[in-house]
Amino acid sequence: MAELAGEEAEHLVRVLRAEVGQVYELSDNREVYLARVTVARKSIVEFEVIEELPSESELVKVSLVAALIKFDRFEVMVEKATELGVSEIIPVDAVRTERGLSQAAVKRRSRWERIAVEASQQSRRVKLPEIQPVRRFATGLVSDAEVKLLLDEDSEVAPILRVLPKTVAGSVALLVGPEGGWTDEERSQALASGWQGCSLGKTVLRAETAAVAGLAVIRAWASVG
Repeated sequence: MAELAGEEAEHLVRVLRAEVGQVYELSDNREVYLARVTVARKSIVEFEVIEELPSESELVKVSLVAALIKFDRFEVMVEKATELGVSEIIPVDAVRTERGLSQAAVKRRSRWERIAVEASQQSRRVKLPEIQPVRRFATGLVSDAEVKLLLDEDSEVAPILRVLPKTVAGSVALLVGPEGGWTDEERSQALASGWQGCSLGKTVLRAETAAVAGLAVIRAWASVG
């Protein structure tokens, strides 16, 4: 037996037109189940679980460490990163992060979590990504990922495909900068902390575009390993 209540139940009934007898795939953030609707009302939808479905294990754990940018664009980043399978999103307060965003982000976290839920449903993910609280830049650099990539617009750094190892690692962290890019001090801090600089080409991308492009490359790399 399983049930949905509140906004999710209302969306399922009023928007998706759920009816008694229909079959859906459900996830409890651990496993996936096939379930039949037994009750469909505006405020609650109840299911009878039919069976547990096989789910693919996570090939590579990917963490997105992203400098805060304007919230409308950060929300796009959260949505697309979720669709691309990240395990966690860690917002960081960089030197060139717009003043006030870090403090305001405390109240935005619940919204980002809702966006991640909706993106997970759309992309049929089994597990939700964790949206971490905002961290200082130096704290955000602390990672136990096997591969740590610093996206940089510096034309001297190697392309991301040359930096990724030939053998697929179990965990990758991707560090994406703010508008205006990294300061020399931040770049030096990251490199000293074991992050490896890489680029997505000669053009300068918006932060959210760079995040999506970098994650797409990592996903493709992981899928052929």
